[in-house]
Amino acid sequence: MKLGVICDGISRDLAHAVDVMDEFDLEYAELQFVGDTEVGDHSTQEIKEIDTLLRDRGKPVSCLSRHIFAGMTKDNVPGDDLHTKHMDALKRVIDMAHVVGSPLVRIMTPRKEQILWGSNGAEKWNVAHGAWDAMLPLIAPAVDVAKDAGLKLAVETGNGTMVNSNYTGRRLIDDLGAKGTLMVLWDPANNCWCHERAFPDGYEAVREGYLGHVHIKDVMVDTPRATLEVRKMGTGQLADQFQPMANAMREDLYTGVVSFESVYHPGNEDFEAGFRDCIDTFKRIFG
Repeated sequence: MKLGVICDGISRDLAHAVDVMDEFDLEYAELQFVGDTEVGDHSTQEIKEIDTLLRDRGKPVSCLSRHIFAGMTKDNVPGDDLHTKHMDALKRVIDMAHVVGSPLVRIMTPRKEQILWGSNGAEKWNVAHGAWDAMLPLIAPAVDVAKDAGLKLAVETGNGTMVNSNYTGRRLIDDLGAKGTLMVLWDPANNCWCHERAFPDGYEAVREGYLGHVHIKDVMVDTPRATLEVRKMGTGQLADQFQPMANAMREDLYTGVVSFESVYHPGNEDFEAGFRDCIDTFKRIFG
């Protein structure tokens, strides 16, 4: 499969991150922060320099990952100040994507309301009425912009976002009629928080044309205690699921990129050291 890394997980110094990628034969660069700047906020000259560096080093861009729509709530409406701010950022990221050749732009979804649907009384007493439906017109214009630009969006399954599972990611795509333009960016470690088992449940939800990109890390969640621990890959609660996930993606001829997300450190805040502790396991399973 196509393997890459979210570069700023190694270092926000892109040249150094690429040196480390070369050391471990990783091809695809996913960009989130370069320097102290989030994608979509770089100058024209900075984007040209980023593009030149990556092309000269043979590192195609897999995805531009800005936190578009993150932090919005069910109280936001299309066209309000915050929505306009996120839409403007999306357009800037799409402009950057055309320069650096990224086929995907990552979006997020508004803050999570815990219970979206229910029955036998829950629909009256427990459901966050209207929260899901209020989100759809916030995301729909982004789909239109991407379609006009000839790019695809990937909605990430986030810890605290409305789309926090592959099930809700697929439902968003179906409810918007956006299959083919909007894909799921599957982060199975994030999905642990809502207790969606990565394999087979999570994978089955995004088969047949819904899966666009994958982030890999390992975690241990304790939802009742509101605690999350990032673990060395293979020592968390996904340890027994990574291999069947990888096998299924190979069998289904998954053509997207699998990005290692280097957010683990061995207790010293050295994320490059955490990357080095995990990358051999990542490559053995997904390579």
